[in-house]
Formats: sequence, C-alpha cells, structure tokens
Amino acid sequence: MILKKLTVTFIAIILAGCSSQPLVKSSSGELTQLGKASFYADKYQGRTTANGERFDQQAATAAHLKLAFGTKVKVTNLANNKSVIVRVNDRGPYIRGRIIDLSSSMFKKIADPKVGVIDVQVTVIDKAN
Repeated sequence: MILKKLTVTFIAIILAGCSSQPLVKSSSGELTQLGKASFYADKYQGRTTANGERFDQQAATAAHLKLAFGTKVKVTNLANNKSVIVRVNDRGPYIRGRIIDLSSSMFKKIADPKVGVIDVQVTVIDKAN
C-alpha cells in the first residue's frame, strides 16, 4: 500500500514537472490539479489584482488562471506535505507548467523561498460561484 502511494506520488511529480495538469475530480470527489507553484515578487505589493483588490504579500491569496475569484484552495507542497489555504483573487501565472502564484508569506509557510518554484497539488475546498 505504501509502495503504491509512493509510486503514484512519484508519477504525479514527474507529470507536474512536464506541464500543468487540468483540474480533475479525484476518487473522493475533490477537484485537484498538479503543477508548479511560485510566488509574487515584491514589486507587486500594493498593485491592483485582477479582481480589483490591492495585492498584499501578507494575505492568504493566490493567482490562478481558471478558478473563479473567491475560490478557496488548499495548496500542498508535494516534497514535504506542508499546505496552506488561500483565496483566488488574481489571474496567472503565465508561465508554462505553473498553476498557481502565492503571496510570499503563504509560499514561505510551505517552502524555502530560495527554491523559487515547487511541485504542488491544488485542491478546491470552497468553490466560489
């Protein structure tokens, strides 16, 4: 059983490294997506996000290309299983393979910022209308 889970996780990480995956419904009915996460540069502090809010590096927010504004997601670092819950309030990232941009404070909770980009699983926990 453990070997099977490790094998599935390993395959997921390899696939996530190749390109971003679409949002899919897991066996438990959750919408999930595998890919890479990065974080906003400091120059975006205070700028207007796609939904009209001011960006705040300390907020539990993120950018996603397709999820509706207000959707809450759990972002899990596949390397260490640490996770954060964030609300989508912006669009992006616009780099192939990346599926979510986190505020720097949220990224720091799940990874060392020196790494820059990490493999993650995004799970929708509260879908906005």
